[in-house]
Amino acid sequence: MHVYESIVIGAGQAGLSASRHLVRRGIDHIVLDANEAPGGAWQHRWDSLGMEDVHGVADLPDALAPGRSTARANKVVPTYFADYERRFELPVVRPVTVDSVTSEGDLLVVHAGSRSWQTRTLVNATGTWTQPFVPHYPGIETFAGEQLHTADYPGPEHFAGRRVLVVGGGASAVQFLGELAPVATTTWVTRREPVWRTGDFHPDAGLEAVTLVADRVRRGLPPASVVSVTGLMLRPQERGAERLGAYRRRPMFATVEPAGVRWGDGSFEPVDVILWATGFRPAVAHLAPLHLRSPEGGIQLEVGASVQNAVTAVLDRRVQLVGYGPSASTLGANRAGRAAAIAVRRWLSAAEDDLTA
Repeated sequence: MHVYESIVIGAGQAGLSASRHLVRRGIDHIVLDANEAPGGAWQHRWDSLGMEDVHGVADLPDALAPGRSTARANKVVPTYFADYERRFELPVVRPVTVDSVTSEGDLLVVHAGSRSWQTRTLVNATGTWTQPFVPHYPGIETFAGEQLHTADYPGPEHFAGRRVLVVGGGASAVQFLGELAPVATTTWVTRREPVWRTGDFHPDAGLEAVTLVADRVRRGLPPASVVSVTGLMLRPQERGAERLGAYRRRPMFATVEPAGVRWGDGSFEPVDVILWATGFRPAVAHLAPLHLRSPEGGIQLEVGASVQNAVTAVLDRRVQLVGYGPSASTLGANRAGRAAAIAVRRWLSAAEDDLTA
C-alpha cells in the first residue's frame, strides 16, 4: 500500500488551504472529502443566505474570494471552491466518508468503509456542519410540532403564518429572526442576555476572541463560542424585524410540552415550530481511536507565539487540526492551513533525520 506523507480530511476552506500549502512544499498527499461535489459545508446552506449575508469568505491562497452580492452563497462559494480545486490540480478524492483513523506503529491509517489509506501525518479539516448541537430540555421529546436546526433551515417561506420559537444567541438566530418576523409570529429565547455591537467590527475584538478560544484548546477544553466577545449586530435587512419587536429576547423556558413551552413563571406559550440555532460541535469522532481528547473533554493543541497558528495535537504531533478552535473561521482556516503544512514538513524532516542519524 502506498504510504502518503500526509492526508487531509475535508475539502472546505481549511482543507483546500492546507492542500495548496502542502503542494507548495512538495508533500505527497491526498484530500478525502465526504461530499459528492466541491463546496464544503457551503453547498448545504439555505437558499436565502446571500453573499451579502455572510460574515465574509477569506481568500484562498493565490485566489481572490468572491465579493458581496445578492447571489446565493450556496452557489457562489461552491463554484469558487470547485474552480480552485481545478486551477491548482488539488488531489481531492470524493465522496469518501472517513469512519476512523488508527495508529499502526509510525503510520496513521485512515479507514472509510472497505477502503483504507496509510499516511505519516494527518491534517483534519472536517469542520462542524455535520455535528449540529441541540441542547436537551425537559419534555423536548414530547413536542408535537416541528423541530429544526440551523443545518435544516429551509428558508422563510416554510414558516409563513406559523408560531416559531427561535432558540440561540448567535448570528444565525439574529438572521433567522430577520427573515421570519415579517411572515411568522416569532419569539426569541437565549440562555444569556445578547451582547450587541453598535460600531464596525474591530480587529482587536477578533484577536481577543481568538485568544480566548486558543487558551481553551491549550488547556484541553472544548472550543467555545466567541459571540460574547465579538458581539451581535443588526444589518439593514434586519431593521424591519427589529421594528416588529423580533429582538425582544426572553430567557430560556423551563419545559417543552406537546403544544408549546412553559416559562419559568408557569405561564404557557403555544408554539408550532422550534428552530434550534444552537450551533455545532467539532466533527472529530473519527479521531477517537487516537485518544487525542484531554480529561477536560477537548483536543489540546500546542499554542505558540501566534494563537492563530495553533494546529498541532499535543498528544500526537503527527495530527494537525485546522478549522478547529482558534482557526474556526474562513480567515483562521486559511492561516491554519499554512501552519499545518509547515508542521507536517517539520515532522517529516525530523523523522528523516532520525532515520539517517
